[in-house]
Amino acid sequence: MPLTHRLATLADEPCLSALMTRAIEDLQSAYLTPDQVKASHVFMGLDSRLIADGTYFVIGDGDAIAGCGGWSRRATAYGGNHSAGRDDRLLDPATEPARVRAMYTHPDHIRKGVGTLILSLCEAAARAEGFGALELSGTMAGVPLYRSFGFEGVRPFEDSGVPMLLMRKIIA
Repeated sequence: MPLTHRLATLADEPCLSALMTRAIEDLQSAYLTPDQVKASHVFMGLDSRLIADGTYFVIGDGDAIAGCGGWSRRATAYGGNHSAGRDDRLLDPATEPARVRAMYTHPDHIRKGVGTLILSLCEAAARAEGFGALELSGTMAGVPLYRSFGFEGVRPFEDSGVPMLLMRKIIA
């Protein structure tokens, strides 16, 4: 059965939060120490602004939620509702890249094309709104997928001791 997609709603938040927690715990552990996985919860998680903006997707595999992720026309680079440093300023599509945000795959659905579908949806939507590039803050677990989709590393950085990689893709 092929993967499906739809825009997330506020009613999805409890299921999405649970999926995110499980993905952080199960999928990051091959790349991070236990302390770094714990620290990831400080800044990773659900961003309700993406749902309200209509830019966040739920990916289905049959009756199961296989993953979620989206993009943003706002300046916040990454993080959840609880993260410090959020910036709701609208980006200028002519000069700034759209942000790919909060991508998570349920551990039971890895290697099924969930991440690729989310990235494709984000790219098409951002391009339709006039953006010429995408930018994301990749976890080490996600970097191989992002590279395979054409993203290039811009600079490594850390948040709460967790290694990340700022990545960009030209889509114009």
